[in-house]
Amino acid sequence: MIFTESMLDEYSKPLSEEEDRQCKNAIGSVGNALKSLGFFDAGNGISPLYSDTYSYSLQMKHNNGRQIKLFVQGSYANNTNVRRNSDVDIAVVQEETFSVEYRKDPIRPQTNADYKFVKADESTTTFKDEVQECLERVFGSSVERKNKSIKVHGNATRKDADTVPCRRYRDYRSDYNKDPSNYVAGIVITPDVGEIIINYPEQHIKNGREKNVATYYYYKKMVRIMKKMRYIMQDSQNISACSKANNVSSFLLESLLWNVQDVWYLRNCSGTRKVFAFDKLIEHLISVRGEFMSYKEANGIKPLCKDETVKSNLCSFLFQLKDFYQFV
Repeated sequence: MIFTESMLDEYSKPLSEEEDRQCKNAIGSVGNALKSLGFFDAGNGISPLYSDTYSYSLQMKHNNGRQIKLFVQGSYANNTNVRRNSDVDIAVVQEETFSVEYRKDPIRPQTNADYKFVKADESTTTFKDEVQECLERVFGSSVERKNKSIKVHGNATRKDADTVPCRRYRDYRSDYNKDPSNYVAGIVITPDVGEIIINYPEQHIKNGREKNVATYYYYKKMVRIMKKMRYIMQDSQNISACSKANNVSSFLLESLLWNVQDVWYLRNCSGTRKVFAFDKLIEHLISVRGEFMSYKEANGIKPLCKDETVKSNLCSFLFQLKDFYQFV
């Protein structure tokens, strides 16, 4: 398929002001619904999780001591969304109830007692059930329970929102002072079916922003182009291209490009047409594919490839992508 410079220019553009506004409205609507559980704004209102990002956040608390944090995660938060009308992912995080991971010290392993943590009582109602109930009070039949989330279908002023009820995950593996505040923040998602999932979306957003600034914003431009190419391959009549594109996720590709050194972007993208820069990027990734097993997700914590199958799928996609496009 033939692509032009003007096409790649369009693919690389960030969110529009209208999409930005709808993201704000989505998190605001979910926050208002949670007020029926007794939560109220902690005082800061809706604000960016990190400066210069679209990941809006909202801190809320309850008179009984409960605390929750809402924030936009995923492609909108990272400003790498390339499809209009995509769902906005909103994490709803329990802060006062959390899971922990400690340093594995064979001589003196860490325990809850070291941090003076007390095991929480089991609740008869899950947090996800609570969130679903309050969303249904406000949005009625627009609410749909999914395995890992609760979907709120949008309207003219707000986007569809995948609300993800979860609890805080505190990673203390780098703490040597028994400091309760010295942890890497993650989230624990408990699906209706299947094993729990531990993610680090806040670290992903922070790292992506820093990478983008360090590369003069070339990093996310290349991410958007690659993600758009993947969607085009999925929608094409090329059976092989469609198959290879289906075997990799947008998140995987965004993380793959996060591992490319900053200097590579500065050397190969600055003052260069996007069609040439992108072609060089694919050639570079193919040339370093033997290193993929050492790469990390964009959060900088979890491995990019959990097994050889993921690596193989990534490599197959890159080779197929190289054959799929032609530039003029």
